[in-house]
Amino acid sequence: MDYDDCGSVLCVQVQCLLLVGAGETEYVCLCVLQEHDVETPYGMLHVIIRGAPKGNKPAILTYHDVGLNHKLCFNTFFSNEDMQEITKHFVVCHIDAPGQQTGAAQLPQGYQYPTMDQLAGMLPTVVQHFGFKSIIGIGVGAGAYILAKFALIFPDLVEGLVLLNIDPNGKGWIDWAATKLSGLTSTLPDTVLPHLFSQEELMNNTELVQSYRQQINNTVNQFNLQLFWNMYNSRRDLEMNRSGTVLNAKTLKCPVMLVVGDNAPAEEGVVSPSSFFPSLKISLSFNNRPGKLTEAFKYFLQGMGYIAYVKDRRLSGGPVPSASMTRLARSRTASLTSAGSVDGNRSRACTHSDSTEGVGTVTQTMEVSC
Repeated sequence: MDYDDCGSVLCVQVQCLLLVGAGETEYVCLCVLQEHDVETPYGMLHVIIRGAPKGNKPAILTYHDVGLNHKLCFNTFFSNEDMQEITKHFVVCHIDAPGQQTGAAQLPQGYQYPTMDQLAGMLPTVVQHFGFKSIIGIGVGAGAYILAKFALIFPDLVEGLVLLNIDPNGKGWIDWAATKLSGLTSTLPDTVLPHLFSQEELMNNTELVQSYRQQINNTVNQFNLQLFWNMYNSRRDLEMNRSGTVLNAKTLKCPVMLVVGDNAPAEEGVVSPSSFFPSLKISLSFNNRPGKLTEAFKYFLQGMGYIAYVKDRRLSGGPVPSASMTRLARSRTASLTSAGSVDGNRSRACTHSDSTEGVGTVTQTMEVSC
């Protein structure tokens, strides 16, 4: 792709691709990408905007995991054809944590990396800078923690959350000491990988693990990564209460879809009985099989009333009502929302579909298998 220097903004020109499929030919134009450096009260953030705001619809805002950046974490997912069918209805905003973007300069010696609370506190500036009314957040690992913290502090700016492999708990002294010891005996990528993959995947040294080890080492500035890694491991509990358990309970006010892979490092914290989230349990790596997560995300948006129709690539008749939504509705997991977490008086800038019946009453865990 060609880049034009637009001052503090790096503009990626539109490219049109000629796709020749089975019996049909069509032109598909890639949306304009803009890279911005946004000054916030806690430092500079690297932000990538894809597309343009669509009326009063919320922006889809992503936040990557530690050891990654928006490209490593989300490129496969957002390149999925079905996901592109969804995102054409929204503007997409990718956030790179300070110093984690590809090609980032090394942060100065003595730089005080923002705390997890401060990383969440950077986001209102981004929302205001681009004129977003609100956001639907997609976060992975550390990014999921940051977005959950953001939603707790600024609930009016968050319409919904998709949280993948979130660990809502701070590290205890034993875990903290183990991480410190690992840092002394292993390279930084090998220290971070157990956060991203299960022990079984690491033992098998799968091709995906090897690829991530190489990319973490070559793509992300190691000094900057160490600062982010240290701050993530210093996080505190999210300090949420179950709705109705205490007066003025501190809980998420928006619909939440929680995703965790089988045997993922964060699985116990996500699906344990003491967890404050419901969960959609997907037994796969979303970078390996993004289609399943895309399908779940589509249902999530439909449950919120933002997508009434979807295009089924297997049919030639164009957009069709999503009849498969009934499968989730019958299992009473269509909204995947924390019980009592949705404020019924909260206004939505969209027309709700019938699939939103019962929002706020779902407590079950749904398991999706491949």
